[in-house]
Amino acid sequence: MGQEQGRRRRVIPALHERANTLIKIAASLLGWLCAAGAMATEATAVQRTLTPDDFYRVQDLSDPQVSPDGWWVAYVVTTNDREADEARSAIWMVSWDGSQRLALTPAADGTAKPRWSPDGRYLAFLATPSGSDKAQVMLLDRRGGDARQLTSVSGDIGEYAWAPDSKRLAFTMGQSVAGPTPKPIVIDALHFKQDEDGYLRAGLGRHLYLFDVDGNHSEPLTADPEFNEDLPTWSPDGRRIAFIRTHEQGADRDGREDIDVIEPQAGATPRTIVRPYAPNTQKLAWSPDGTLIAYLQGMEPKFNAYMQDRLVVVPAAGGGSRSLTDKLDRAVMSYAFAADSASIMIAVEDDGRIYPARVDLASGAIARQAAAGPLVVSALSAGGGHTALLESNDGALAEVYALEAGQLRKLTAHNDAFLAELQLGAVEDIRFKSKDGAEIHGLIVKPPSFVPGRKYPTVLWIHGGPNGQDEHSLVLDGYQFEPQMFAAKGFVVLRVNYRGGSGRGAAFAKAIFADWGHKEVGDLLAGVNYLVANGIADADRLGIGGWSYGGILTDYTIASDIRFKAAISGAGSANQLATYGSDEYVLQYNNELGPPWKSTALWLKVSYPFFHADRIHTPTLFMGGDKDFNVPINGGEQMYQALRTLGVPAQLIVYPGQHHVFTRPSFVKDLADRMSGWLDRYLPPAG
Repeated sequence: MGQEQGRRRRVIPALHERANTLIKIAASLLGWLCAAGAMATEATAVQRTLTPDDFYRVQDLSDPQVSPDGWWVAYVVTTNDREADEARSAIWMVSWDGSQRLALTPAADGTAKPRWSPDGRYLAFLATPSGSDKAQVMLLDRRGGDARQLTSVSGDIGEYAWAPDSKRLAFTMGQSVAGPTPKPIVIDALHFKQDEDGYLRAGLGRHLYLFDVDGNHSEPLTADPEFNEDLPTWSPDGRRIAFIRTHEQGADRDGREDIDVIEPQAGATPRTIVRPYAPNTQKLAWSPDGTLIAYLQGMEPKFNAYMQDRLVVVPAAGGGSRSLTDKLDRAVMSYAFAADSASIMIAVEDDGRIYPARVDLASGAIARQAAAGPLVVSALSAGGGHTALLESNDGALAEVYALEAGQLRKLTAHNDAFLAELQLGAVEDIRFKSKDGAEIHGLIVKPPSFVPGRKYPTVLWIHGGPNGQDEHSLVLDGYQFEPQMFAAKGFVVLRVNYRGGSGRGAAFAKAIFADWGHKEVGDLLAGVNYLVANGIADADRLGIGGWSYGGILTDYTIASDIRFKAAISGAGSANQLATYGSDEYVLQYNNELGPPWKSTALWLKVSYPFFHADRIHTPTLFMGGDKDFNVPINGGEQMYQALRTLGVPAQLIVYPGQHHVFTRPSFVKDLADRMSGWLDRYLPPAG
């Protein structure tokens, strides 16, 4: 232990001194805090319930990165600045023993992606320098000093990675179209729009660049306008870079993407190693011994909406690939190689939980890590023989944890003081049978003052996707703020993991293939019936809502059942025929439903909420962002017009400048306030 501590001091004396200074300052304040705490003990002993205003108290942790020596973990902390009305992020660092924690950068809009240099000297990150409108790679010297700007590029930097020699960076960049005069948008690709990115212009794809740190200059490594590149990842010997390559900006028309390797020098020719089906979220990694490249793989395009990412390895020299997680029949959410290249740590999505597991590369054996329980882990990172991750559960927001010998050890506590003020609703697992006999699982969130035997007004709150699941994880941002907020108002909140979602295997997810709004609605209503039959839900006081596919299923459900007294349809659609060509899912539509001119009857069938809007009698609040290319606002507009025409109470709230996931804090709070107000108006929680 003494040798380890000495090593840590020699590597980063300046940051160690900075941490000690902060500790001394904290110690000098301790007496005052203790006195103040003693006076406040009685007040803080009484917990309160959650309110929409608490959104500004949440600290969201993301992207943990273990240092090469294993003794520090860098991560991002994002907060919502009320005065500036924007989310602001800062890079933080915590020591492996958890004794030291400090902010390395001030909070600012767009700070992201901390990455350690392999020699341990630098910590790089992305931020927008003063006077610039583009994010650049910034550099912190671990020996001390302020961050300095490393790159000065005019395009949009995507992913970046250090070379093993710590003298070079590889990054991807898309060309900027900003200018004083607007220009026509030329489009020549099937996938031509993307939420947040907007319209995908021809000739402005993302390419791979090489940056020399000492020489302070960059040069293109790829430039073929026929391709787009992403996710550069260096081989351990620094002689090759693996990356993703496609013709489309996203998966190609066949649903696949190339994984190529290239030598890091101008004029080099890429070589394709494998061409898998694109996953939900790709990640590439070389094994530390340089023999394997790991990647995630999805399914063929017709199952695009139901894919569960599998972990696969392929020899770096070329050859047949090997899937490592098929027998799990569960999605791999993140992964990290062990230092000895003998195993890979993975995060497994399973039935409302995400747990860590170790895959042995020789035998293929998969062993669960950490104690069994209702928790959710994510963002695995490894370095110096150590593994860190984020963990959350029903009563705790995500914090950084160490994973050691199969056990989790907490390293950060950013949200602990805030959560100590709150009395949250208890979360319980439920299981029930759907109308056709299928076993369905879900969660209920009870009011903090829940009394057994009493019937409660109940809100069916539906997760998006459909690929996804409701989890044992406390999330207090965006539309995921609502379950605990509704519970705080006195509602029981029902969250159903309906068919089409993940966490229960591929067959469960694919059960709704080309049959939307049928089995899912049956599963949702079966959950409501279960709570009514068990004396938990008041059958005369039922509400429903959700965002994205949750909003879509809200429309489906209120067109199928008239029991609901209030509905909230966020970023939803009911006329699916109108989504063709107006959103970003044409690859899925062409392969799952077929083009509308060939499958007209099927398109009309899955659009029944709009074409049978006269069945709806539930007062409905429609909401969405006017810049949403994921589920465009016209989906809510059409249903709003339909209900107003029919004389059914309805309101439409359009949030300017917002995409599918809102980023302006005041709008997120407004979202929570309006949802709460709609329930107060049509479904008061009091008897």
